[in-house]
This record gives sequence, structure tokens and C-alpha cells, in this order.
Amino acid sequence: MLVPARLRTHSSSVTRNLAIQRAQALIDSGAFAAVLARRVRYATESEEPDAAAGALQAYLDAEMVPSLAVLGFALQLVDNPVDERLPLLIAQRIEAPGLPTVLMYAHGDVVRGHAAQWRSGLSPWELRIEGERWYGRGTADNKGQHSINLAALEQVLAVRGGRLGFNLKLLVEMGEEAGSPGLREVCEQHRETLRADLFLASDGPRLQAGRPTLFLGSRGAFNFELRLTCRERAFHSGNWGGLLANPAIVLANALASLVNARGRIRVEALRPTGIPAAVQRALRDIEVGGGADDPAIDRDWGEPGLRPAERVLGWNSLEVLAMTAGNPAQPVGAIPGSARMFCQLRFVVGTRLADIAPALRSHLDAQGFGAVELHVGAQGEATRLDPDDPWVHWALESMQRTTGQRPALLPNLGGSLPNDIFANVLGLPTLWVPHSYPACGQHAPNEHLLEPVAREALGLMAGLFWDLGDAGTTMRDRRAAAENTTA
Repeated sequence: MLVPARLRTHSSSVTRNLAIQRAQALIDSGAFAAVLARRVRYATESEEPDAAAGALQAYLDAEMVPSLAVLGFALQLVDNPVDERLPLLIAQRIEAPGLPTVLMYAHGDVVRGHAAQWRSGLSPWELRIEGERWYGRGTADNKGQHSINLAALEQVLAVRGGRLGFNLKLLVEMGEEAGSPGLREVCEQHRETLRADLFLASDGPRLQAGRPTLFLGSRGAFNFELRLTCRERAFHSGNWGGLLANPAIVLANALASLVNARGRIRVEALRPTGIPAAVQRALRDIEVGGGADDPAIDRDWGEPGLRPAERVLGWNSLEVLAMTAGNPAQPVGAIPGSARMFCQLRFVVGTRLADIAPALRSHLDAQGFGAVELHVGAQGEATRLDPDDPWVHWALESMQRTTGQRPALLPNLGGSLPNDIFANVLGLPTLWVPHSYPACGQHAPNEHLLEPVAREALGLMAGLFWDLGDAGTTMRDRRAAAENTTA
């Protein structure tokens, strides 16, 4: 129940704490689990061509629309101009034209459930709580995360008497796991509707379960395939070995010209020119890995002279995702006629997406691999908000005030999100506060939300929303002044 403004007699500090406590109490009361269980039941598998279409629409119609309407949002369902199976929702809560405006983002779709791969007693479409682990598809990515944000928002509204002190917009898509088809087009078409002063959302994992994390963008991704067909069929390796070019060997050497045996990228055009000083400062206290389920880091892999955090968050990496020649399941004594290698370049700001394919083609040709075909796959631009941006300092201070510990600041996520759309198309400063952790099983069987992380995240978001109401106008004006000074 919303508290009337006349009853709010506590100081701002006390009422801020009350909002945080109320948000975190949703864990103990079971209210948050009930909401999340309801949302997990929707099998919103956007990668399924036909089977999930009804669930994707229903998640917006039956779940998001009524939940957001109760919070005072005006709602607009948007058809996807690229894939009609994947609808979107734009929600707006405008308190006053002069107030600062925040754009939030969420996705209600999930990866395939793969029910047969889950541990006995678990189902991807049923929330099951075992100790601190809340199992179910989407609990970590992304239903659990946007449910935390909306629950925290509700409690801030309750304590503030039905007002936030800022305007809030929310964009919900149902195709993120399928590569966000149509998201860019919708943002371009609805640019004015989505206009804001700040982007704030939650996705991806924290650096570690016990450390609140803020990241400011994401590495870009460039997927590509190297393909070589030498002849239509395989030929006996005893009769023809040493006479016929082996496409797998040619591709192996083509790869070796791109990256060395220790993972260092050899093509200058695919390497950053350096790590900016602000990024180096942000990464000084960042330690990657070390969790119970984390793999051991290969200290001598990748770019020499860089710390692990710098290699994964401040540098580019080139990986082979899959490769094939012949029949690996039943190899025979024959020279394969063709070979394929699926690769990916993860890259940071400073490497231009448009330059990657030409650089690869030029390098392969110069190294004598002109016959190797280059096929470009999914791709996304790298983004990174300046770690010295006033909004970054504000968010870190708010998070530390709530938790009593220094958050991890990541200039960008090591993985990729559609952040370039919000940063470049909409031109927004982007803040991401993730609510999962590295061993959450995201995109894998037994996906789960960790209860201590969820509890802390409810408080974190309540604190951030509260502080936006108190200081959002000041922060907006301060950033605008800083931009004018720089200009």
C-alpha cells in the first residue's frame, strides 16, 4: 500500500533505509519468490522458431502490462519490425516534464530450457528453492534481475508516497537471446519517446558473488567463419597424402597467422592501441576469478604484460569457438575435401567494428590465404562510458552507502550486450548494476539466482532509486555543465 505524503515524517536518511529494508524484506516474506515463480513459468524461448511465440507475447500481456500498470506506467506494446514473433513494450511514468528522466531496460526472453539436461528434481519452468539457490530458467538472466528492479521501485514509491522525484521509462524486449532483432530499429523509430538523461539496467553477472558491481558498457563481438573447400570429396590419405592440399592444415596455418600459440593477437589492426589511464585506474583493484566454480586462469595466456583483469576487460581476444574437417566422430584415413573454423573477436572501445572484416581479409590475402573464405556472422559495437563521468561517481557512492563496501567498477563487461544501441543510437550514459554471479548457470542447465545476491540487490536498487529522487536533477545539471566545459 502506498503511504500518503502527509504521513512521511522521517528524515530522508531514515526513510531511505526504510525503503531498503522493505525491499529486502520481500525475500523473507516470500512475496518476491511468488512473483518470480510466476514469471519463470513462461517458457519464453526466443531461439525457438515457432513454439515460444505465444509465451513471448503472453509474458508482456499477462505479466508485464498489469505489473507496470499498478506502478503508474503508461504502456505501449510495439510490434517488432524485424521479427514479428518478438514483441516489445515501452512503459513511461512521467511525474513532471522538468524532472530528470531515466531509461531502464529488460528482456523477458530466455535461452532454450534444455529440460533433459537439468539435475533430477529441477525443471527450467518451475522455481525451486534449495538453500540459497533459486533454480529456474531466467532466474539469473533476466527475469530475476528485472523483477528485483521493479520490486525495489515499488517499495521506494510506497515510502515516498507515490512519487519518485524523477521520470522513468522502461523498454522490455523479448528477443535478446536471439540477438535482439528489431531492437535497434525500434529505438530509432521511437527515439523521442525513449529520450532520457540516464540509462540504468541490470543484466550479466557481478565480478564476484559477494561484491556489488557496476559496469559501464560491454566489449564488442565480431563472429566470423573461415571456410576452405579444396575439392568436393575426401581422398585416401595413403594414395594421395603429400599430393593434395589439406584444407584443415591450411586453415590451421591461417589461424596461426592471426593469433599465436599463447593467444596473443598478431594482426595490429585487431589490437587496441593501449588501455586508457581512466580504465587502468578502474581495474587496479579488480581480481577476476577465484570463485569455487571458476576455472583456473592461465597466467601466461593472452597479451603479455597485462594483468588478468586488463586482458579480459581492457583488451581484445580472438577465440576459436568450433572447428571441423572430416567426421570427428568416425575419422577415416582420408584427406578431407573441406574445413570450417568458427571464430570470434571480442574487442574494446578503440577497435572500430567497420574495420574488422577488411583487416581480416587484407591480412589473409597478404599471408597467402586468398583462397580462404571469410564469412561474417553476428556482430556488435564496443561501448564504454568514461569511468570519470559524474554519473559513475554518483552510482558508486550510492551503492557503497547502501552496502558499506566499495563496489567493483568495470569499465565494460567482458561479454556483449546491446549497449551500443543505448549509448550510440540514443546517446545515453549507460550504467549496469548486475544481480547474478559468475557461477549462476546462465545459458546452462541448473540456472539459478543466489538468494544473498538477490537480497543485497533489492537494497542496492532501492537505494539507487531513492538517491535519483534526491539528487537526479543536480546530477543531470552537473553532467551537462561538465559536457559544456569539455566542448
